[in-house]
Amino acid sequence: MRLDYVPNPPTDLAPEDHEVLERVKARRGAMGLIPLDLTLLHAPKIADGWNALLGAVRTKNSLPDDIREIAICRPALINRAWFEWNAHAPILMKTAGFTEEKLNVVKQLHPKAQGALDDRQWAVLRFADAMTRDIAVPQSLFDEVKAAGFNEQQIVEITATVASYNMVSRFLVALDVGEQNNKSPEWAEN
Repeated sequence: MRLDYVPNPPTDLAPEDHEVLERVKARRGAMGLIPLDLTLLHAPKIADGWNALLGAVRTKNSLPDDIREIAICRPALINRAWFEWNAHAPILMKTAGFTEEKLNVVKQLHPKAQGALDDRQWAVLRFADAMTRDIAVPQSLFDEVKAAGFNEQQIVEITATVASYNMVSRFLVALDVGEQNNKSPEWAEN
C-alpha cells in the first residue's frame, strides 16, 4: 500500500464523519472494514459517495448474480486489480450454474471463443471488455447485448457496473490497496 491505512477502527474521524463510518460498516456487515475502506476513509466524504454508489451497484439492481459478477471480474482482470479479482471470482463461482469451465473463459485476457458461457454471459463479457479497453462500445456489440434479452434497465445496470468497477480497479492498482499488484495468479497472462 502506498499510503498508511487508517486505524481499524478509525480513531481520528471528525464527529460528522462517524455517520459515514457507520454506513460503510453497515454495508460491509459481518465482514467488517476491508483495506479498501481503510484507504477511502482518509477522505470520508469520498468514502461516503463510494459506499452509496457501490452499494447500489452490488445490491440494488435487477441483474442475475452471474452477469453482475462477470461485469465486475472483467475490469479487475484486464486492469490487473488482483485484490478485486480475488474478492469477486469466488463470488462468481458461487452463482447458480457457474462452473470452472465457464470461469476458464472469464479469466482469459483475450478470449477467442465463447466456450461454456451462455449467450448472455458472453455478450456481457465482451461488452465489459470493450468498455474497459476501448471505452466506446461498437453498435454491433451493443445490439448483441440487447438481443441477448437484457432490458433497458439492465443495460444501464451492466454499464454502471462495468464503469464502477473500472473505477474501483484503477483506484486499487494506483494505490496498491491490499498489496496484491505484484501477485498475479499463475494462470494470468502477462
